[in-house]
Amino acid sequence: MMKEILAQCIEGKTLTEAQAEQVMDAIMTGNATSSQIASLVSIMRLRGETVDELVGFAKSMKNHMAQIHYEIDVVDTCGTGGDGASTFNISTAAAIVVSSLKVKVAKHGNRAFTSKSGSADVIETLGIHFQTTEKEAVESLDKQNMSFLFAPMFHSSMKHAVNPRKEIGFRNVFNLLGPLANPANAKRQVIGVYSTAYAEKMAEALKRLGAKHVLLVTGREGLDEISITNETDVVELKNGVITRYVLHPNDVGLQQGKMEEIKVTNPQESAELIERVFKGIAPQSAENIVAINAAAALYVAGYVQTLADGVMFAKEAIQNGLALNQLMMLRHQVEENYA
Repeated sequence: MMKEILAQCIEGKTLTEAQAEQVMDAIMTGNATSSQIASLVSIMRLRGETVDELVGFAKSMKNHMAQIHYEIDVVDTCGTGGDGASTFNISTAAAIVVSSLKVKVAKHGNRAFTSKSGSADVIETLGIHFQTTEKEAVESLDKQNMSFLFAPMFHSSMKHAVNPRKEIGFRNVFNLLGPLANPANAKRQVIGVYSTAYAEKMAEALKRLGAKHVLLVTGREGLDEISITNETDVVELKNGVITRYVLHPNDVGLQQGKMEEIKVTNPQESAELIERVFKGIAPQSAENIVAINAAAALYVAGYVQTLADGVMFAKEAIQNGLALNQLMMLRHQVEENYA
């Protein structure tokens, strides 16, 4: 089946949603070789993935993943990765801020494939425990308002694609799929996307997958975050309606920042900068980029009605020590687990 699909794709044909689901089923059950997987994602990257393909792939991933059933709506702050900007783990810091305000956050993430520091790398460096089972995740959401869902533990069927991903090295459809397949079925998300063209496709896919309120954001300098140094292209999906707009830090009362204040070279530096943000001793650009991305998560969660209000709450949580206290609580949870 994979040979036939590859033969079609190399001729420029695209997959239907059903075909895409079949292909991903084959990948997830070990019925596609590493070279076939690498060939497929390379071809698709060159010609551009379609919404049908994203939906079909995501449906298969959801069917194969270990799911977390949680009664309350959860929020995810997740990026596609691969923006090559070497910034610190902004969405992870934002998730901690948001959870400090008692919004339930099911942060889905992995180790770095195409960046300096993946969310799992920095979570580990910060001394926070991964949740590896549904029971652990639910307990952490109940007690700490946040759970970190380490993708390989919930998407074990993705193991067949790990080596091809590492070997080809460039960003591909798997970067796009992670945010579409949160194990807690988050329907409220802030997704950083390295390309606003992909953000539009992902918004259409998420609409078909039943998402409620999602912001897909692309910084104009190529960040897969809301930028503090430039304008950000935003694609918003809310109640089945997709809109587009451009956001500047000034629009939400923040000064335009400096790129050099948010760059790091490894997970250790990223973790240190996050701690400095929470302790109030980081450069202003670092604090403000966490605040604006946390604001987006508060907005999609329905905690605030506007991004400007979200920034105000996020800044307050950072400046009054609430976010730092949340980080300490998440660390203390590790000590309890291993005591």
